[in-house]
Amino acid sequence: MTENLLAGETSPYLLQHKDNPVHWRPWGPAALAEAKQSGKPILLSVGYAACHWCHVMAHESFETDTIADVMNELFVNIKVDREERPDIDSIYQNALALLGQQGGWPLTMFLTPDGEPFWGGTYFPPEPRYGRPGFVTVLQRISEVFHGDKELLEKNRAGLLDGLKGLQADGGSGRPLAAVLDKAAESFLGHMDLDRGGLQGAPKFPQCGLFELLWRAYLRTGEAPYRDAVTVTLDNICQGGIYDHLGGGFARYSTDARWLAPHFEKMLYDNAQLVRLLTLAWQETGAALYRQRIEETVDWVLREMVAEGGGFAAAQDADSEGVEGKFYTWSQAEIEEILGDRAAAFGAVYDVSAHGNWEGVTILNRLGTMEPLPEAEESARAEDRAKLFAVRETRIKPLWDDKVLADWNGLMIAALADAAFVFDRPDWRKAAVAAYDFVTSAMTTEDGRLMHTARAGKVQHTGMLDDYAQMIRAALALYETGGGEPEYLDQAKSWAEAVEAHFQSASGYYLTADDAEALIIRAKHAQDSATPSANGTMIENLARLAYLTGEATYRDRAEAALTAFSGGLARNLFGLITYLNAFDFAENAVQVVIAGPERDGFIATVKAISLPNGVLFPSADSAALSAAHPAAGKGPVNGETAAYVCHGMACSLPQTDRESFKTTLMVARSGSEGV
Repeated sequence: MTENLLAGETSPYLLQHKDNPVHWRPWGPAALAEAKQSGKPILLSVGYAACHWCHVMAHESFETDTIADVMNELFVNIKVDREERPDIDSIYQNALALLGQQGGWPLTMFLTPDGEPFWGGTYFPPEPRYGRPGFVTVLQRISEVFHGDKELLEKNRAGLLDGLKGLQADGGSGRPLAAVLDKAAESFLGHMDLDRGGLQGAPKFPQCGLFELLWRAYLRTGEAPYRDAVTVTLDNICQGGIYDHLGGGFARYSTDARWLAPHFEKMLYDNAQLVRLLTLAWQETGAALYRQRIEETVDWVLREMVAEGGGFAAAQDADSEGVEGKFYTWSQAEIEEILGDRAAAFGAVYDVSAHGNWEGVTILNRLGTMEPLPEAEESARAEDRAKLFAVRETRIKPLWDDKVLADWNGLMIAALADAAFVFDRPDWRKAAVAAYDFVTSAMTTEDGRLMHTARAGKVQHTGMLDDYAQMIRAALALYETGGGEPEYLDQAKSWAEAVEAHFQSASGYYLTADDAEALIIRAKHAQDSATPSANGTMIENLARLAYLTGEATYRDRAEAALTAFSGGLARNLFGLITYLNAFDFAENAVQVVIAGPERDGFIATVKAISLPNGVLFPSADSAALSAAHPAAGKGPVNGETAAYVCHGMACSLPQTDRESFKTTLMVARSGSEGV
């Protein structure tokens, strides 16, 4: 069949390629059957709509007739949106890693007609460049190997398939020891850039799970280097060019070691994780900068990222008018024309110069003036930013990827629920509830199963473990931070049972359901990717459900998953950060029960303390607790509202004043005895 078949898809990424001269097929049985019938290998290209280098390879190769002709002659070409099909992306990213190559997007993999990988890479230039071979040369050589060197083909195919199967092997070596948390934090601290924040070197990613692990180490130990590593990181991220100083929101990563020059795409999942981390840091530091960035980022989400129906859209692109960053960057002349005699003062703060700070233009940033300015000057600069934003709104905007992903929505719903609770913002909670309602209605089947993606009125792809894990987390966040509405807890429990029914293995959970499309391997691991690992998230979810319900079944499941993936700790601590944070929660949860009618003062105390391991029981009646809970039956004291702080099966004495309650919480979060 000699045509491009992407026009009928709903993914913005796939639709970007519908007019390519390449005969693209969407992933599916028909494409695999065509490969088998034709005897051609498969060229699998995986990317996403906001990916800059995906656009580059598309413009250079996929839109070029001569290159497309070679692709069409030699391969069956399949295009996949990694956000729609993270299950496919995960398998072939792992295959590339087994080849000893750094993963990323675009992912370019070469497969047998059965979908088994035998070679691959990421971006290939059209001609030899950057130490990479030209794409046509690669295509011709791969075709020659496939048809003419069966020994090499089989060696690669069998080796990669065995390697992928090996990644699924149960690696449990018993329950982790608590000491692994301090060991991991100490190890990670040694890799941090203590001047600019983040990991040493470039590029720099806002690896929120890692930074949260260090933050947890500070709260647990009180050791300042852990705190400083996180606050220096957040200060630089918040003041760097990775942050959109006019419109709010953070780009996916910085290409340099200073957080100055991003690839300008904004992803929902990064911003959700940064809102959560900044909220935790603000609770401890009270830093005005963190609160401002949270407010501005949430404003951006509610202004620009709400899709039809109330769910949150996936991303905004890096490019506009075919130029990376054009929407976001400025020349000095433009700023002078807009701000007039205020341009010099603005430029001194935001690094504006005639020659620019990136490819001849300016990325606004405050890395040179990170400390707050006098109030009057900050107010003036805010007025300047508003003028520039108004002008920027007249520019041609980057592509908006408006597909709604259940797992990414779960991340943002939970972050908004927590931030709304801490900052007393019912409007934020309302937006979180609207997105939650969209997922539970429009993205849920009649039998209660989640679907992964929704766009243009079409819901697709059986929900994966990530979808369930993040939406369970969202439901529990709404439950704890609201009025204890039972429907949120009930839904979390229902989803947990769906996970047990459709994802359970002998140990841990598969990433795809038992009735989903069969791929070459059914993946199961606790490794983080750009988003937190689903198995790691499920461990915390199950432990939290155990605390909230008192049902030992949830605790048993959490412990089984902890054991299932513990063997990976000896191989790669960096890959198991969500798992480690979940272990910290399971080991050191701080349970807060406030019994009595006058709860507001005690709740205000909880809001002002950074408690990543906190479990807040929303009921004012301790009789609502499970009979197995250590605070069961403990109520008000002499008619006064009393708070109880519990760790494991031990609870503090009743706290009837806020200062003693605060002190008890601070002791409990350190994991110290004495609650």
